[in-house]
Amino acid sequence: MGADAPGFDVETLIDCYRQGLFPMAETRDDETIYLIDPEHRGVIPLEGFHLPHRLARTVRAGRFEVRVDSAFAQVIGECARPGPGRLETWINAPIEALYGELFQRGLAHSVETWLEGRLVGGLYGVSLGGAFFGESMFSRARDASKVALVHLVARLKAGGYRLLDAQFITDHLVQFGTEEIPRAAYHRQLAAALSVEGKFGRLPAYSTPETVLQAISQAS
Repeated sequence: MGADAPGFDVETLIDCYRQGLFPMAETRDDETIYLIDPEHRGVIPLEGFHLPHRLARTVRAGRFEVRVDSAFAQVIGECARPGPGRLETWINAPIEALYGELFQRGLAHSVETWLEGRLVGGLYGVSLGGAFFGESMFSRARDASKVALVHLVARLKAGGYRLLDAQFITDHLVQFGTEEIPRAAYHRQLAAALSVEGKFGRLPAYSTPETVLQAISQAS
């Protein structure tokens, strides 16, 4: 389903997420917004999240400084840049602007990894009720985006979220226990998640590695 970008506002975008739809563009320069409701959906189970031992050691070592919502626009810009194995991006200018509006409303967030004062990885997504819709991530250093994901999962678990939507399953996400579920099952999980109110800020913005690992290991 295609939508004309000038007529697609932030309220429409919020309504789309509540219905299980998410936006994409064909290319960076194409201003048409396409609404996607795939037959199968990638979901990262918060209670079944698998943290590989090597990555847990990396998190515990505190190699990266992890920040929340300190460089949202920069994270989207990095996610929109071409990278190895990805010559094009689905993030066009209208979509980028819409997420900026969501961020201003407190409905979109970024988790960022910094190394020696430089942004080297991160992710961003949309928060509605007890659902978090992961949109995109980038990495300019080994494990940078993975550490950001671990911090995100800890934050969502601590905040009482019920759903972490990854949109599509990838080889990168399989290692964390990501599941591919049918559309109908996803919509049921989404409805249940939207019925509660997650608290994204329950963990401090600058959480220690110990706090993060403890939040992941605890059952809700």
